[in-house]
Amino acid sequence: MGSTARVPGAVSWEPWTIADIKTDIKETGKSFPRNVAYIDNLKLDPELQPTQYQLTGTHPESTILITDVKILDSTGREPYRGDVLIRGEKIVAVGQVPNKDDLQKDPRVRVFNGKGRTLMSGLGDGHTHFTWNGGDLARLGELGVEEHVLLTVKSAQCFLDSGYTMCFGAASAKDRLDVVVRDAINAGDVPGPRYMANGREIAKPDGDLVAGITAFAEGAEEMRRTVRRHIVDFGVDNVKLSMSGEEICDARSAQDCFFTDEETAAAVDEAHKYKKRVCAHARARDSVTQCIKHGVDVIFHGSYVDDEGMEMLEQTKHRQFIVPAINWLWATSFEAEAFGYSHEAAEKAGYKKELEIAVAGLREMHRRGIVVLPGGDYGFAWTPHGTYARDLEHFVKLLDFTPHEAIIAATAGVAALLMRGDELGKIQPGYYADCILVNGDPLEDITVLQDHSKLDVIIINGRVHKAGRKEYIVDTSGALTTGVQSTKHLEVDYPEMKPAMQKAY
Repeated sequence: MGSTARVPGAVSWEPWTIADIKTDIKETGKSFPRNVAYIDNLKLDPELQPTQYQLTGTHPESTILITDVKILDSTGREPYRGDVLIRGEKIVAVGQVPNKDDLQKDPRVRVFNGKGRTLMSGLGDGHTHFTWNGGDLARLGELGVEEHVLLTVKSAQCFLDSGYTMCFGAASAKDRLDVVVRDAINAGDVPGPRYMANGREIAKPDGDLVAGITAFAEGAEEMRRTVRRHIVDFGVDNVKLSMSGEEICDARSAQDCFFTDEETAAAVDEAHKYKKRVCAHARARDSVTQCIKHGVDVIFHGSYVDDEGMEMLEQTKHRQFIVPAINWLWATSFEAEAFGYSHEAAEKAGYKKELEIAVAGLREMHRRGIVVLPGGDYGFAWTPHGTYARDLEHFVKLLDFTPHEAIIAATAGVAALLMRGDELGKIQPGYYADCILVNGDPLEDITVLQDHSKLDVIIINGRVHKAGRKEYIVDTSGALTTGVQSTKHLEVDYPEMKPAMQKAY
């Protein structure tokens, strides 16, 4: 076993109480989002560049014109009024669109009248579990593979329905479920976000957090073999280590680190040898320190980081991400009682205390320029699929992010996590057309992104995933005395992009 220290370690930043968290929401006005520079300063290893998957099915002649929108472009610039033109898979013009009048008259062009609504990049989640069932996770390992495939496909569509166009896999309940659904999304067979797939999380023997969904390894050589199998045999994009416990598992404390330095170093080295990145469930102080020391690329949770770990993390902030999954701590502390986990049990287990310590540490990380991204461990009973944008509210109310910084983290930040920041996560010419038209202003009310009815149009890869009939109706009342509305744009039909009858994944 590795270290099992049960104290979070000394910290010099001021701890916060839950009462403080609820009442102290700082107003930062219109200041430039600080995390734009944090993301721009990342220097990720180009040898670890993931496979550049493409989504098939968008015809190159497809043209979409979105007029009169408030453009929130995720560069840090304040939103501004303008138009956006999409051709094929990419955004080709932002702000002013050449030949706009001609395009509006062209029956082959789909025109959406923004009417001042907010157009922004599709959102991203840095800690995604497509295969979690949104209910009794303890039974997840018993689910038949056929039913589990359907559940996973449904979860993928739910992310896209929620305005999420980018996801970073954080573990799959079966070896190849993530991989198979990733490939089906890329082939255009099922709807879903751009996805980086994971396999089963890797834990020490008896270190599993949920029965039946974990791969086991002990010792450096077995870690290497298990990591290699995930990459070579299963085809994953990321490898997940489960290094510390979870308080809801009575015998596996969140303050315990189960991995040795040698095991962590071997797992990371083997994954990097195959040009794949490593993420880790690391709540305990020593697990966070090991992640920093041995180059784990994405640290999930990071609750019990101490002064030493914070100093180390500041030195490596150009190459590591923190994804705290803060909604899990919040919901487990305050919202799990209806599902059989009482407030008293959560407090006795230490969840409220962990939340307070984690919030203090994450605020300090944000102050120091460490990249902290949303991704909330959704798919449990009290963190159900479809509620992913709650993370952005927590970032604002708990972690001292401005609404603009929270949106930067969820767009440009997650694009950087996917190592595609030059083509995803912004509303700019040359970027892939993954965007959402929001009936509201998320900079004024970040919670509007939680209301699916306010996500009026969802576009991925230049294809319209969601748009109500009213979005296609053109108001011609100014030209016709009858005031009749035209539906001519409903008749646009582009040549079909036909996939193979049977796709060999």
